[in-house]
Amino acid sequence: MTIGETSSAVDRLTGCLADVNACQPAKRLNPGKTQIMWLGSKHLVGDIAITEVPVMTSSVAMVDSARDLGVVIDKCLTMSGFVSATCNLRGGGFFQLRQLRPIVRSLTADAAKTVVHAFVACRLDNCNCLQYGITDTLFRRLQSLQNAAARLVTGTRRRDHITTVLRDLHWLPVRRRVDFKLVLLV
Repeated sequence: MTIGETSSAVDRLTGCLADVNACQPAKRLNPGKTQIMWLGSKHLVGDIAITEVPVMTSSVAMVDSARDLGVVIDKCLTMSGFVSATCNLRGGGFFQLRQLRPIVRSLTADAAKTVVHAFVACRLDNCNCLQYGITDTLFRRLQSLQNAAARLVTGTRRRDHITTVLRDLHWLPVRRRVDFKLVLLV
């Protein structure tokens, strides 16, 4: 689609939403919960002038990212929003580690490993097959979360080498976890 075709695309979308709403009157669309986003390269999306789309009687503003089934999708499909949400200090993996730090010190090694795995590794494994092909920078952010979790479980200092710690815990590095899950699914 070219920039000139965006208004006709919005018209087609508006027509489709009206048809869906007419076919299922009991399950009306809620414009307050509807999010619309342009997908494409940063330069292409930046050139689009349309910022609102009419949905039934109201208009919905375009968003830069949206969450669907726990996965944050951004307009350029870079997965940076998803990685940020996974590692976030306010509710993400690093937040969980900070909350677990005082508790882990009073647990046995196996119990600490189980608790940290339940709260942090599940975040790393959530939809991780979508992370295939993301940039090295994003993988490093995810790997730093896993490294911090391993250090918390084992009591390893930040300056100590992490590869042997991950090996002793039997934790694959994040990139290998993604590869393993894809191979497992295929």
